[in-house]
Amino acid sequence: MTADATGTAEEAARFHALLAAFEGQPAAVAGRGKDAVNEPMIRHWCEAMGDTNPAYTGPDAIAPPTMLQAWTMGGLSGHSDRSSAQDELFALLDGAGFTSVVATDCEQEYLRPLRPGDTITFDAVIESVSPRKTTRLGTGHFVTTRMDVRAGGEPVGTHRFRILRYAPAQRPAKQPEPRGKKTGIQRPRPVVNRDNQGFWDGVRDHRLLIQRCTSCATLRFPWLPGCNTCASPDWDTVEACGDATVFSYVVMHHPPFPAFDPPYAVALVELAEGVRMVSNITGVPYDKVRIGMPVRLEFQRVDDDLELPVFRGSEG
Repeated sequence: MTADATGTAEEAARFHALLAAFEGQPAAVAGRGKDAVNEPMIRHWCEAMGDTNPAYTGPDAIAPPTMLQAWTMGGLSGHSDRSSAQDELFALLDGAGFTSVVATDCEQEYLRPLRPGDTITFDAVIESVSPRKTTRLGTGHFVTTRMDVRAGGEPVGTHRFRILRYAPAQRPAKQPEPRGKKTGIQRPRPVVNRDNQGFWDGVRDHRLLIQRCTSCATLRFPWLPGCNTCASPDWDTVEACGDATVFSYVVMHHPPFPAFDPPYAVALVELAEGVRMVSNITGVPYDKVRIGMPVRLEFQRVDDDLELPVFRGSEG
């Protein structure tokens, strides 16, 4: 690691001045979306998100606004219209020891709906590079890129994407746990309120309860104060049978969170009743979890005061 990543405040200021020179430089010029806005991608997005809003189907369908970035993605082959400025900026950060990267957040502004057939163009600019910051992950710089998206030459939205380029902090060696004494940190407590109290009451009784609208019979999860299909505030519950399949999943490696021991699998499971929920997968190694794997509901006690619904898989 060079002195730039570990040096004095004066060195940090000098290095930031080099980075700041990239602010305002283009990251992509006259970019073009690889596909026009289209119904299959809208359908896949809505299925993955469980979004049944009727505005996204039919002859007058629009694309979900949150798909804005999807139409500009370059895929594995990337975009040929990318400028060299961003590569030069990242090379400078790499050379100074800030070789790790994590996405931190994004902001989107929507100016008008996108519709099937719209052809997407965009420009991107390196909007800002922060002074050196120290985070839990390590010390580094936040880089914000702004993309201005157009359809038919008309502005339709703005997407800001922020990443942290950092030098990983040294992790302290694990200390042995004293015999007979628990030193682990508790799992975060779920937020229980009047809208979801019934769900947690069911968990306490080892029942996974799903809300059901009494006006249109639509099942919904997570629990909401009203139906997102017909807007009725009236509902009852049905108990899940416990059978489910893995719809999608991620394996958490980094960053480590207190009370969690990575790597571990977090899955979006589809219940036999048709709704989906996020939970942990138990019973199989994290690298054996697969989409479509059948799993079965169980309740796992994680400490004296907290029990959670999880799903057990089988390698067989």
